Amino acid sequence: MPWQNDNNGSGPQNPWGSGGGGGPRRGGGGGEPPQFDEFIKKGQDQLKNVMPGGKGGISIAILIAVILWVFSGVYFVDPNEEAVVMRFGKFVEQTGPGASWHLPYPIETVEIRGVTDEKQIAIGIQGVNARNRGRSGVPSRDESLMLTQDENIVDVRFNVVWRIGSLRDYLFNMQDPDGTIKAVAESAMREIVGNKDITPIITTARGEIEAEAIRLIQDTLNTYGAGVDVLRVQIIESQAPEEVKDAFLDVQRAEADQQRFQNEAEAYRNQIVREAEGRAEQLIQLAEGYRATTVAGAQGEAARFVSVYNEYVQAKDVTKKRIYLETMEGILAGMDKIILDGQAGSGVVPYLPINELGKKTPATQGGN
Repeated sequence: MPWQNDNNGSGPQNPWGSGGGGGPRRGGGGGEPPQFDEFIKKGQDQLKNVMPGGKGGISIAILIAVILWVFSGVYFVDPNEEAVVMRFGKFVEQTGPGASWHLPYPIETVEIRGVTDEKQIAIGIQGVNARNRGRSGVPSRDESLMLTQDENIVDVRFNVVWRIGSLRDYLFNMQDPDGTIKAVAESAMREIVGNKDITPIITTARGEIEAEAIRLIQDTLNTYGAGVDVLRVQIIESQAPEEVKDAFLDVQRAEADQQRFQNEAEAYRNQIVREAEGRAEQLIQLAEGYRATTVAGAQGEAARFVSVYNEYVQAKDVTKKRIYLETMEGILAGMDKIILDGQAGSGVVPYLPINELGKKTPATQGGN
């Protein structure tokens, strides 16, 4: 702080112990400018009186500088961070959260990184930092346009979420971590898309593609010793390019209609086939029943004929009479019959309706 003496002799004394009776005050206000050279000279004189040999100021300055240099090696690591200490650029040790100390610069340096923080790289969108700050990114067609297995072009935009797995590998094995992860992710996605048709990529296969991309990206980064853990791959958008988007949607609708018509035809075919099979089974069952009935009846008739024949062989007259009686019984069973005694009926008028005599007349019924 600059000091100067006023002309009134009031106020606090000059901290450098100069005479003149004047007290110090802040610069400005009409006083003379401070004499810095004089202040420095007086301070040096006082240090010479304290230190022997007249070199006390230099020794104290050197001591203070050494102390500050030693304390410059103190560093603090947050709970979500890890630190790597390097001696002339070579790895020495890795430390966790808390306060630590390393040999001061330029002997040793320390790199501190957040190892639990999730980081994100966007593929197919330019201005990743702008997106992270809340501003929309710009689509990058060079990154997002990919060739599918059925020789179509699809626009795929996705994010890769990752974090540091091994800080030592992350710092020493990759010169450009973000660029390396981005290149590996883009290459892996192009390989996956190149092995699939465009329709599932746009519709139903997103989850499968994301899982396969995580595995392929992680395996590739592990071969590089990148020290990175891939947490998620999120497909933001997968669609046909804008130039052919309308035509592609028409094709999709036509394919959907085709599939619907096929399903309806298949359902109708299944219904008709099931009904025909049911009717065929019913006819088969009826035929089987008729066959069994006919065969059983024929076998019964044959057995009865054989038994009658055996009886006929043993007693022809009796069998003939029994057969005659049974036959007549079957013929006359459903007929109205009047039996007349041969002698009693000799005088009966032939035209008398004898069969009506057995029926009751209305007058007879009323008399009863």
